[in-house]
Amino acid sequence: MTDRNPPTTVPRTIGRILFALLFVAAGIYHFQETIGFAAMLPDFVPLRKWIIWISGVAEWILAILLFVPPIRKKMGIMISIFLIAIFPANIYSAIMNIPMPGQHYTPPIYLWLRLLVQPLFIWWIMWATSVPKDKR
Repeated sequence: MTDRNPPTTVPRTIGRILFALLFVAAGIYHFQETIGFAAMLPDFVPLRKWIIWISGVAEWILAILLFVPPIRKKMGIMISIFLIAIFPANIYSAIMNIPMPGQHYTPPIYLWLRLLVQPLFIWWIMWATSVPKDKR
C-alpha cells in the first residue's frame, strides 16, 4: 500500500465510522441545542452562538475527512486538537454546574465524569487513525 491509501484494519475502520457518526450527531445537536451549548462558555466570550454553530460545522467536516485515506492520520491529530480546544468548556460547565445541553438539570457527578470521557475520545480517534504496528 502507498501513502495515498495507508494500511488499516477492520476494527480501526469501524472505530472511525462510529466516531464519525458521533461527530455528525454532535454537530447536529449543536444546532438543536445552541443555547445549551452557548451556556457552557463564560459570559465574556463574544459571539457564543456563532462559536457553537462553527464548532458544529467543524465536527461535520472533521467527520467527513476521516474517510480520506491520505490525510487520515492528520485528521486524528486535528480532531484531538479540536477535543483539547473544547475541553475548557467542559471544565467550566463542571465548575459552574451548567446542565448538559438539552437538560434542565445534570447531576454534578456527570459533569465531572464527562471530563474523563474527553481523553478517551482522544485515545479512540488516535488509535482509529493510526497505522497498525504490524503494517508499518
